[in-house]
Amino acid sequence: METWKALRYSFYLIFHPFDGFWDLKHEKRGNLQAAIIIVFLLGVTYILRRQLTGFIFNNVKLLELNIFLEITSVVVPFLLWCIANWCLTTLMDGEGSFKDIVITSAYALTPLIIINLPLIPFSNIITVEEGAFYHFFSSLAVVWSTILMIIGTSVVHQYSIRKTILTCIFIVIGMGIIIFIALLFFNLIHQMYWFFYSIYKEISLRL
Repeated sequence: METWKALRYSFYLIFHPFDGFWDLKHEKRGNLQAAIIIVFLLGVTYILRRQLTGFIFNNVKLLELNIFLEITSVVVPFLLWCIANWCLTTLMDGEGSFKDIVITSAYALTPLIIINLPLIPFSNIITVEEGAFYHFFSSLAVVWSTILMIIGTSVVHQYSIRKTILTCIFIVIGMGIIIFIALLFFNLIHQMYWFFYSIYKEISLRL
């Protein structure tokens, strides 16, 4: 029941973001379980949208659809945002813990769920000429969640709006740096593997 109340609170938060994020952190109106459920629901929404969106607005080849990759495309950027957020704000006197960042960021994604889910059946009954409505609401979900992310970062770390916007820009850059380092690391591991494998093959042939 407590988790259900925490989930319901997300509907209040998206319309009253400043009070909502403040109570989310200081009054414990949300919890980590609800945050995980929201991210999971976003992943499900993304999969359903890719599979069931009307063919007029859907360029996805269903036979090539990989559910694991679809979920990863939601979870990985979310985790990268949270990690980069925590790493950067720790150096910039941010007051939010990693748990606070995860919960705040997850709740900020709520509009992507409540708008995109109804868009799935809507896309199957409208024409190309009416597609402007579909694209408007799709863009509205992204803009709404982005604004909530910015406000949530401001409230959880007690930053001014100007500092928050600058911090969010650095967080996005930090996400890119993390991806770059990860790619270098996996490339290094790959090269080391083939190096030792080639040595093993050479020794095996000589024996």
